[in-house]
Amino acid sequence: MKMSPQEFLDWQSKRITLLAMSGAGKTTLANKLPKAKWFHYSGDYRIGTKYLREPILDNIKRQAMSVPFLRDLLLSDSIYISNKITVDNLAPVSTFLGKVGDPAKGGLSLQEFKRRQNLHHQAEIAAMNDVPEFIHKAEDIYGYHHFINDAGGSVCELDCPDVVETLAQNTLIIYIKIPPTLEQTIIERAKTDPKPLYYREAFLDEKLAEFMRLKNYASTDVMPPDEFVSWVFPELFKSRLPRYQAIADQYGYTIDANDAATVKNEADFIQLVANALGSRP
Repeated sequence: MKMSPQEFLDWQSKRITLLAMSGAGKTTLANKLPKAKWFHYSGDYRIGTKYLREPILDNIKRQAMSVPFLRDLLLSDSIYISNKITVDNLAPVSTFLGKVGDPAKGGLSLQEFKRRQNLHHQAEIAAMNDVPEFIHKAEDIYGYHHFINDAGGSVCELDCPDVVETLAQNTLIIYIKIPPTLEQTIIERAKTDPKPLYYREAFLDEKLAEFMRLKNYASTDVMPPDEFVSWVFPELFKSRLPRYQAIADQYGYTIDANDAATVKNEADFIQLVANALGSRP
C-alpha cells in the first residue's frame, strides 16, 4: 500500500504493519498508540494462542510426565495444565521453539528442532494471513477504526511472497530500521541472553555445519545449545537486514529506530509515519 503524506493523514481507518528485528523497539512503538482507539494485533500472540496452542501444551505436558508426582496426577485427571500467554508474555512460544543441542543441557535433537521450526513457520504464515479478517472484525464487532499489526521478527524469513502481498494490500507497511550505532548493542544483548529463534532451514543448515566445524563437534547432541544461539545471532542479524529492506523498498516505507524511540504518543507516531511517506522519492 502506497500513499502520500496527506492521504495518510486524511485516512479515516489507518491500518499499519510494523516490521523490525527483535530489539528495534517495534512493540514499544506500537504500545504508544492508545488501545481505546487502535486495535492491537500481535502476530506472536496469535501464533501462541491459535496455531501453536496444542503443540505448546503437549510440550508442557511431556515435561510434566517426566516428574512422577505430576505424572500420576495427570494420568488420573487430577490436575489441568494450561498456559498463560499474553501479548506481554510470549515465553511459552519461545520455550516451545527451543534450542538445538545437548539434551542434558536442555537442547533438542536436530530432528525435533526442525519439526518445531516448521510448525512455527506455518503458524506465522497463518497468523499474517489472518490480518485482513481481524481488520474487518476489529471494526465490525468492536468499532475500532485504526489497526496496528505488530508482526513477528521472522516475517522476513518466511519466503512466502503471498504473505507480504496480503499485508501490503491491507496495511501500510512500516519497517523500523536499526542504525549502525545500535546494531552492536542489540547483537551483544542477544549474545549475552540467547533466546530461541526461528531460522530459515537453508540458513540453519549452513550455519550449523559451519559452527560444528569451527568448534569440532561431531554431533548436535553434544553441542551446548546457548553456545550456538549466541554464535549464530550476528549472522542471523546480518542476513535479515537486507530482507527487511527489500520488503520496505517494494511494498512500504522505512523509519529510523532512533526516531521511533522519540515517539511519546499517537500524534508523534502519526507525524513520524507521514514524514517517512514524504521522504521517499
